[in-house]
Formats: sequence, structure tokens, C-alpha cells
Amino acid sequence: MKVVIAIDSLKGSLSSAAAGLAAAEGIRRVYPNATTVVKPVADGGEGTVDALVDGMGGHKRTITATDPLGRPIACEYGVIESRRTAVMEMAAAAGITLVTADERDPLRATTYGVGEMIRDAIGIGCRHFIIGIGGSATNDGGAGMLQALGFDLLDADGKPVAFGAEGLRDLASIGVQNALPELRECTFHVACDVTNPLCGENGCSAVYGPQKGATATSIRQMDAWLGAYAEKAKALYPESDANAAGAGAAGGIGFAFLTFLNGRLMRGIELVLSEIALEEVVRDADVVVTGEGRLDNQTVMGKTPVGVAAIAKRHNKPVVAFSGCVTAEAGVCNAHGIDAFFPILRTVCTLEEALDTTKAAANMADTAEQAFRLIKKFAKPEI
Repeated sequence: MKVVIAIDSLKGSLSSAAAGLAAAEGIRRVYPNATTVVKPVADGGEGTVDALVDGMGGHKRTITATDPLGRPIACEYGVIESRRTAVMEMAAAAGITLVTADERDPLRATTYGVGEMIRDAIGIGCRHFIIGIGGSATNDGGAGMLQALGFDLLDADGKPVAFGAEGLRDLASIGVQNALPELRECTFHVACDVTNPLCGENGCSAVYGPQKGATATSIRQMDAWLGAYAEKAKALYPESDANAAGAGAAGGIGFAFLTFLNGRLMRGIELVLSEIALEEVVRDADVVVTGEGRLDNQTVMGKTPVGVAAIAKRHNKPVVAFSGCVTAEAGVCNAHGIDAFFPILRTVCTLEEALDTTKAAANMADTAEQAFRLIKKFAKPEI
């Protein structure tokens, strides 16, 4: 019996790796000689760094970088030395959770800290980057990131433009001659689950600006400034496309990755599953196990369990899912590759009790054991 286990984290209780190991424990109670392959996973958002670092033998690195409002902040990212890879979440340096509601101001908020993280990783030898860009406080088109990487974004007097979207108001020229030369050796795979263009009624300013503190006036201004920025970028890079799907992601940083860093935007779950080479271990599996904190009708909208199930079904593997809880709408998951799912809660308890790490791990192991007892009852003799 070979079981591949790829469960997303159960937020507040179990990391992806811990959830997988607990399920493996329950499975081995039924199949003591089973080969259990635990693959920590995430969907490109919160928890992606932890999942990939745990699953690929990496470690965390902490640096001091610039937060959205220009203040120093401790930022953490993952390093997988064997693959010269850095795993980052944009939100660590430019996240909306780093500013209070009263401080939100996309006219001033910068992505400079994201560039500082990339620059630091290049300095220690990383050349492949996996970056999640959700949860930003910014709308600067990635200008701050580019400045930190050595690109010259200058005003009419030849001085660097200010941080934030308002800096683009004064942008007169873009110079690439001082950009870090190592960037030519780097690849950037960016987890991006939105398809917004850079500008217009579906662009980043109009759609995401309000939640970042933009007003009706500043939305119009930022949209115009980003449009002018895109035109200057196109003069340098004729293939640049401000209307490309995802160009407007995370306040336009998607455009910067596509245009200046030759980045590749991918759906978060597809990027993560590709990086951990899940398909390779699924090919000869007998059963695939997945799950997340809550299974509901949103699970089928690009979340981890259905991404794992899609790979499993390409190879005709049965898929079982475990979750902290399920909703009445979770049955839709059965039409998307998950053959059966089971909530792991076993008694009536408070939320605090359910989230207790030790209790959650025990619940996961006990539920996995019972599910695999049923599998064993009906399995072919060779399994």
C-alpha cells in the first residue's frame, strides 16, 4: 500500500506537514507496512512558504526590509539551498496586514521591501523564485520593487521618484542599466489567482484600490499614472502588455514581474503542486489523501484539495479528503475528484478545543484510521 498525502494546513491548528504526518500515523495503524509519502502543500497564499520549506528541505531566513509605509520591518522568506530557490510571500513586506486601517494609503504604499527580499536572496545565491503576491497594501505597479533591484525610475530632474503610486505621477523615464545583473540569471514563478489587467474598469486601481484606502479621486489618478507607466515600459520592452491576465494583480506588481523580470504568472495551487512534483509520486500510489481546514463550495474554486484531486484523477487514483469541518455545500467536492470526505471532529467541543494542536493531530490520526479500515475491508487482496 502506497498512500500519497497532500493536505493543506488547518489554519490555527495544524501545518500542512503536521496534518500529513498525523494522517500517516492513522493509516499505518491499519497498514503497518504502508509507504506514506507526505507532501506539504498550499494554494499560493498564506502558508505557502511554510509548506514548500517543510516539503523541500529548506530553511527560513529573516532580514530587515521596508514595510509599505517605508518603515523597517523584520521579513521572513524561505531558502531551499539545494535548488538555489527562494520562496516568498509579498505580504511579508508589502502586506495590508502590516498597516492599520487608518494607515492604508495606496498613494504612499510601496513594494520596495519585496525588492529588498529578492535582492537579499540573490546575494546568497538564489536564482529561482517562487513568490505569492496576495494580500498587498500597494498600488504602485511594482515600482518600489524595481527600484530596490536597481532599476532607475526617475523624475524630470533625474531624481528617483517617491514611493507609492504617487511616485508614478512624476515618472519621466525608466532606466535599466543599473539593474542587478544577476536578474538575467533568475526565474520568477508567481502565484497569481486573479486575471485583472493593469488599468481600466477591471484594473487594479478600480477593483482593489478601495480596500486599500483609495478614494474615487485617487482611483482615477492612479489608473492614469499606471497607464503612463505602462507606456514607458512598453518603449523599453515592446512585448509588454498592460492588458495581460494578472498584470493588475497585487496593485500592478504582476505587470512588473511580467515586463521587467520575465516572470511567469500561475494559479497558486498549480504552481505549488508543480514545484513539489506531486504528480511523480502519485503515478504509482494506491490512494491519495488531501484536505484543508474547511471543505465547502469554495474548495472547488482553485483550492488545494481539488488541485490535488485533479492530478490524482489523471492517473485514476481514489481520493479521500479530511478536514476540520465541512459545510452543507461541501458535496460539490465529490463532482471535482474527491471520492469521499470526512470531518475530523469526533466530539462536541469549543472552537478553542478543536484548534488545539495536540487534539487536532489526534483527531486527524483517528479519522484517517477509521477511513482506511473501511478501505481495507473492501480493498483487493494485493492492497
